[in-house]
Amino acid sequence: MSSEHPLWDEIQQGEGKTLEFKQQLPKGEQLAKTLVAFANTSGGKLIIGVNDQRHVVGVKGDEFDLMDQIASMLYSQCHPTLLPNIYLETLEDKTLIVVQVHRGSQLPYHLKSHGRDEGVYVRLGATNRPASQEMIHELERQRLLQSYDEQAAWQVELGELDLTPLTQAFEKVGKPLDTARMKSLKLIREEQGADRPTHGLMILLGLYEQVEIKCSRFKGTSMAVFLDKKEYRGDLFSQLAQTEAFIKNHLHLKAEILGLQRTETYEIPIPAIREALVNAVVHRDYSNAGRDIKVGIYDDVLNIVSPGGLPNGLTLNEALKGRSEIRNKVLARVFKELGYIEQWGSGMSRIRELCQQAGNPKPAFSESGDFVDIEFSRDTSLAASEAEETGGSIGGQKGGQIGGLIPELTERQREVLALIQETPSISRQALADKLDINASAVQKHLDKLKEAGAIERIGGTRGYWKVRV
Repeated sequence: MSSEHPLWDEIQQGEGKTLEFKQQLPKGEQLAKTLVAFANTSGGKLIIGVNDQRHVVGVKGDEFDLMDQIASMLYSQCHPTLLPNIYLETLEDKTLIVVQVHRGSQLPYHLKSHGRDEGVYVRLGATNRPASQEMIHELERQRLLQSYDEQAAWQVELGELDLTPLTQAFEKVGKPLDTARMKSLKLIREEQGADRPTHGLMILLGLYEQVEIKCSRFKGTSMAVFLDKKEYRGDLFSQLAQTEAFIKNHLHLKAEILGLQRTETYEIPIPAIREALVNAVVHRDYSNAGRDIKVGIYDDVLNIVSPGGLPNGLTLNEALKGRSEIRNKVLARVFKELGYIEQWGSGMSRIRELCQQAGNPKPAFSESGDFVDIEFSRDTSLAASEAEETGGSIGGQKGGQIGGLIPELTERQREVLALIQETPSISRQALADKLDINASAVQKHLDKLKEAGAIERIGGTRGYWKVRV
């Protein structure tokens, strides 16, 4: 039976970061874009013979001729050469063609016709997106097994930097931080006969604009009204301490009787929150300026959003199973040296275990677009009492978290929703361009979102979309 076939299970999960469906063999560059994006990101499967509704329709025509066409198209359109696994599967007595590509080792891959600067595509959710110059540089570093934070920062001299926050952090754990140790940790590196700071050192000292954590406490369960807002800059250690204090200030305490003692603990275990914050700080993408970590506290959840997606082609399932990929090698070494990290790959499982031990629901992890989202559930009865004190709440959209709010939406519709949330005034044509689909398909997704009550159009052609989920 098809329901027992592993491929059937994949199809039922819908399109995503590593899976795409086509009813028939795509024309032009569409096939090449998808497989280039897979090769640059986490690998993936393109299944031909399945429609957008996940129905198996099968391929039309000679299967072996179609397979030859695919191989020929990829050879002529992609560089470096992609070597996909192209094979046939039978489901519901219909033939499907599966084109599987693993993450490549010759990053970045691109379309020959567009050139290397404009022809690189990456996979974000269920869409293929042109890679920015920052992303292309990141892919080049990954090919060379380098990280952004290991590279030299040329804009300042080492002697101009105040290293006090870093030396104090090492002193607290009884470890000296001399020049030799800084070199071994790659906080400094010799370039052209002189010691220079690395990006990692600059990040640890908080000297780049993107090294920031923005914290907000919202009224009720939406982003409509702020109750408190703080933006923390400076060295990473002080940012972590200040963010933890902000969160504690807005969490409830719950009383417990242990033996003859009455104790009070926070509604979410602080070690789990601390682990999530460290994960966000150590593993986020710092190469792209203008982006920061966001912490949102609502009546029902604590939400931590980290920019950059999962590193180096890692998928969410792999991360949850304990696989470790390090984006920022300098930061990871320093935080491990200082005891913030116990062992590689243990972060997500440890967060879950700490919540489970405290009797809390498991936190929800998600990757949507190019950010990673961790959501801790709060005690809604306590949140409800707080809402009464502050005059109720307004329903709306939480920061960064779209997946899971309306489970009946398709992955593509969630991508539309994410783009609308990011730019409420976005046009239908702009949506089509970003998603690499035609405008009529976008309109169908918009109609479905309106039917679901997820969005509402405010004003006419010069109006904007209001997200209502």
